[in-house]
Amino acid sequence: MRLLFQDEGRFGRIGDARSCWAPLPLRRAVGSQLVREYVYAYVAVSPADGQMSSMILPWVDTRLMSVFLAQTAAQFRNEHCVMPLDGAGWHKAHELTVPINMKFLPLPPYSPDLNPAEHVWEYIRENDIRNPIFSDLDQAMDTVETSLHRLHESPEVLRSMTAFPWIFEPAA
Repeated sequence: MRLLFQDEGRFGRIGDARSCWAPLPLRRAVGSQLVREYVYAYVAVSPADGQMSSMILPWVDTRLMSVFLAQTAAQFRNEHCVMPLDGAGWHKAHELTVPINMKFLPLPPYSPDLNPAEHVWEYIRENDIRNPIFSDLDQAMDTVETSLHRLHESPEVLRSMTAFPWIFEPAA
């Protein structure tokens, strides 16, 4: 059995500036954009061993969630996958195609702090997408893809971000 936490993150040409450091008395100038173009990264992480499945897709909906689940099920085809999910509409739609080796568990409403996959987005935003000005959406997508690939190749880093103690402690 494999426990996989799943989530989606939005990335793109967004004008939200993040804080950054500069030595005194300098004041750091950060560019911004008025463009609103996005792609969505889907990820399923296994905190036990730092394995993950990911895809970058143009939007979030039931059909694309089904595509992502099929890829994840194929990646872990010899295992039964238990996947806690948040309450997004496309996670519980009747049209969602759930692979035979997958079972869903609902996370409590309004509890992103219980989903270790949220830390993947924090890692990408802090390490690879911090105040950039992308010339086009493909450049943003390439940056996210590179960051996800780095995490795929570094299971120990992914495990250190997602292996919450409560996941492995026996229930009382």
